[in-house]
Amino acid sequence: MPSSSWAVQQAIHARLGGDAALVALLGAARIYDDVPRSPTFPYITHGASTVRDWSTGTDEGHEHIVTLHVWSRGAGRKPVHELLGAIEGALDQQALALDGHRLINLRHEFSDIRREADGDTWHGILRLRAVTETL
Repeated sequence: MPSSSWAVQQAIHARLGGDAALVALLGAARIYDDVPRSPTFPYITHGASTVRDWSTGTDEGHEHIVTLHVWSRGAGRKPVHELLGAIEGALDQQALALDGHRLINLRHEFSDIRREADGDTWHGILRLRAVTETL
């Protein structure tokens, strides 16, 4: 059975890759765990993931803090706002099937947009909180 953290990442990746509106905004399913050299913009990357014990007296569980990054060039903040909104719509309070685990809840915590030091790249950050139980 995969770790709960890996199961959450796989489910998030599958949901985002299968979301037609999000893929249309990206121009292709450019959602990466390991970014290729010279990627085409815009794209999404999996970022930091923190897991904490959330067990009860009878059930094993975990709390997950998951970060996704959006990368865009040109056209200002609008494309990043649109992508962050599409990601939130695809994931916030949605039921995802996890391998070996059950998702109790998945909620958007915050989003942030900033311009990178190169002056051309816009960087969006979206953080989610998930709670899982082991099956």
